[in-house]
Amino acid sequence: MAAPISRAFPDVRRADVGTILVSSWTLPAPGVQKQAADLVIEEWEQQKRPAGMLSFTTFLSENGREVLNYAQWTDDDSHREWARAALNSEDMRGVDRMVLGIERPGEVRYSLYRSYATEERSESTPGALVTPLFETDGPDRQRAFIDGVVAILERTRPPGLLAAHFHTSKDGRRVLNHGEWTDMSAWRRFTEGGGTVELGVMLDGLEGVTPVPTQPSVPRYLPYKSLVNVAAP
Repeated sequence: MAAPISRAFPDVRRADVGTILVSSWTLPAPGVQKQAADLVIEEWEQQKRPAGMLSFTTFLSENGREVLNYAQWTDDDSHREWARAALNSEDMRGVDRMVLGIERPGEVRYSLYRSYATEERSESTPGALVTPLFETDGPDRQRAFIDGVVAILERTRPPGLLAAHFHTSKDGRRVLNHGEWTDMSAWRRFTEGGGTVELGVMLDGLEGVTPVPTQPSVPRYLPYKSLVNVAAP
């Protein structure tokens, strides 16, 4: 049951998405990064996919040690029903047989809350994904933080930032910024030029929001493969 495969970013703002599953795999060695991503895409491509599964995208970390999976579903119930059936199926286990030692911290369920997007985003495909992550005390903190960041981005319009899609975890505990940049150099120029200073000041004045510490910097990814099961409306 073939599905279109591309290297494009997912259509994050498509209207029929009810839940977003994000997970990061840590690999035992840099040399198996593409193999792991290829295997999971092939498994999805070859099996009978549920109608509730809209798209599945893989990104490769710049450091060569992680694969980021971004899955769009119509709703949580559709995903949970598939997940229960998959526990007793061999269809989705090939990656574990072929690549030993993958560490999976687990999936996080998100909803898209707001997006900052430039006109250039509709005309070009990003070359890099940067994903700052924040811990929050609840839905009110999530929304207040995102609204503040979007206001700063709309005023400062960082060069090279094509879009920033702010995801809120459904348990109220996390905010994920799905930041789409023209390339990795644009992101580095932003950070080296002090672009994060105003964001940091805003964050310091907002209780209940804390950046998730990462080493050596925020996670950075390159687009790899995207499978679209159901075309966007």
